[in-house]
Amino acid sequence: MKVKICGVTNVKTAQVAVEAGADAIGFVFAESKRKINPDEAKKISISIPDHILKIGVFVNETKEVLESVYKDVGLTHLQLHGDESPEFCHSLRFPVIKAVRIENESDVHRITEYDCDYVLVDSPAGKYHGGNGTTFDWNLLQNIEIPREKLILAGGLNTENVLLASELIKPVMIDVSSGVETGGIKDEKKIKSFINKVKLGGI
Repeated sequence: MKVKICGVTNVKTAQVAVEAGADAIGFVFAESKRKINPDEAKKISISIPDHILKIGVFVNETKEVLESVYKDVGLTHLQLHGDESPEFCHSLRFPVIKAVRIENESDVHRITEYDCDYVLVDSPAGKYHGGNGTTFDWNLLQNIEIPREKLILAGGLNTENVLLASELIKPVMIDVSSGVETGGIKDEKKIKSFINKVKLGGI
């Protein structure tokens, strides 16, 4: 199972994550305490191996900005965490991950509206559109036909709950941000522990 460490803001954290076995690094370009500018993200992007996915997180951004940042930073995917329509996602020239916030069963059915490279399921929005450190009712995903090879699970995951969540949902990738932080800062020990749990914990 793949692991994405999201909200990375410096080269050292990215390299620690990659060395620990992360498959993807996420850069947040939307309003967030983890927001990064494209120039800094590019420095991180060029410091990590080509096979690592480099994912930019955006909220209700214009097509022009999305495609410009994608090329400038060297991203592999655009993660759209706002109110982007299926038509808008389909209009983009680059690989798209559409985030869907799950609060009730009707939200779950929205997943099937998006024909994207991946769909990321996350908790309802708090102060920000993601990275709020809260879970959602994973059982809501039990009775819907979702291509698991396209499903990314996010929302309040940590070393204590990630095995249970993964067993229930069986996503292709786990996305973590606040769950590997201490005091709002990425914690190298927590990053290593989380990745080890996912990779070696029987998943």
